[in-house]
Amino acid sequence: MPTTSRTRRALEPLARSICEYSPLVVPGLLQTETYARAITHASLPLAPREEVEEYVRARMARQRILDADTAPVLWAVLHEAALRVPLGGPDCMSDQLGHLASLGRARRVMVQVVPYAASAHAFVQETFRLMTFGDAPEVAYTEGSHTGQLIDEPVLVGRFHSSYDLVRAAALSPMASLDWLESTAKDYTTP
Repeated sequence: MPTTSRTRRALEPLARSICEYSPLVVPGLLQTETYARAITHASLPLAPREEVEEYVRARMARQRILDADTAPVLWAVLHEAALRVPLGGPDCMSDQLGHLASLGRARRVMVQVVPYAASAHAFVQETFRLMTFGDAPEVAYTEGSHTGQLIDEPVLVGRFHSSYDLVRAAALSPMASLDWLESTAKDYTTP
């Protein structure tokens, strides 16, 4: 596993806030086990079963930071495309979208959806995360399929902030996003 990915995982529990944008997949901290397994199979189609399960266990273990007394505030903005690709099939997606809505309704995380119609107003094509800390400078983390980059250069972190502000402004409101998630979850199970 690349060093930057390890560093990002080590920083997550120390963060006061995590603001994340994902245009293509549900972020790891918000994935159900079934979705995590489906996305791991999709990205590593020839991996042995045990390797896939190891990735899934690690992802589920990372999510424990959301249950800690010092849990960071998590604000995830997801593009509609990330929620329409039927990874793992209709039941998996229905569960995943229901899980996102449940987390939002329980006020554990803030979730917003950027609908296709708003995409032209906030065209950001990469997954990234901004993390703030009480006693350290803010960082950004970008990632692709098999790599990631931790960015601590203040000017670049500021640019990621601007991009995040654009996608958040183009997204549905938090309440409208939860309604959208619940409605779309039902669409996956309706014949």
